[in-house]
Amino acid sequence: MVSNTERAGWVLAFAAIVALAVPWFLWGVDRVVAGLPVWLWWHIGWMGLAALAFRLFTIRAWGLGVTVDGGDRR
Repeated sequence: MVSNTERAGWVLAFAAIVALAVPWFLWGVDRVVAGLPVWLWWHIGWMGLAALAFRLFTIRAWGLGVTVDGGDRR
């Protein structure tokens, strides 16, 4: 079972992932690195971080807000 502290940590982690998914602070920046705009590199890296966070969530705390009920469905 997951403690309340860990539950709060997951909520904050996913709130940060959602809040920073759109790099609003990079709007108007036209710098290019390795042929791609910087904002695109941010998005690629952020999606990798989100994937790692979700993977860790599935291993550690899958029951939080995601339930699998094998009960009767009629």
